Amino acid sequence: MHRLKRPGRVGRYLLVFFTLLVLCPLAYSWLMARFGYGDPPAQRAAAEQVDQVLIRKASRTLSLLKDNQVVVSYSVALGGAADGGAKTREGDQKTPEGDYSIDWRNSRSKYYLSLHISYPGADDSARAKAGGYSPGSHIMIHGQPNGWGWLSPLLQRLDWTDGCIAVTNAEMKELWSLVPTGTPVRIEP
Repeated sequence: MHRLKRPGRVGRYLLVFFTLLVLCPLAYSWLMARFGYGDPPAQRAAAEQVDQVLIRKASRTLSLLKDNQVVVSYSVALGGAADGGAKTREGDQKTPEGDYSIDWRNSRSKYYLSLHISYPGADDSARAKAGGYSPGSHIMIHGQPNGWGWLSPLLQRLDWTDGCIAVTNAEMKELWSLVPTGTPVRIEP
């Protein structure tokens, strides 16, 4: 019967190296998801803030408007099934369509900052109740997963969210400061 050899010095170093190679990114992800990036940017003066957010799913754009004029536009990533129409139920990975508003904000989300969209609206809830299913909730405009902002050049080319609207972290920082709570949001097909 052959006995297994204990790893030599090189084997132990390789084992430690590969263990650290796996554990360090996991620890980093956990810390960033738990603690985020610190304090959010300050709100801009009222005269600089926008009065409407327009999201066009077909062109994958989010535009900030003031007095019906586009101030700035961003490319966005949407829900994984965004091209399948409007969100109707929880878990369908679709981005909703319709008129909503920014009703609260979260500076400690697991994504870099987030602005909550008031989905489901009364019509969405009534349709879901009549159909006997949950309409879903927590549709946000947010940045990249905490700690993974460097992946945004790749992630922004994909529809990777569960129905939310994702922008880069730099764009989210600007959105956070320009979009006050209560701002109307229109999401078009």
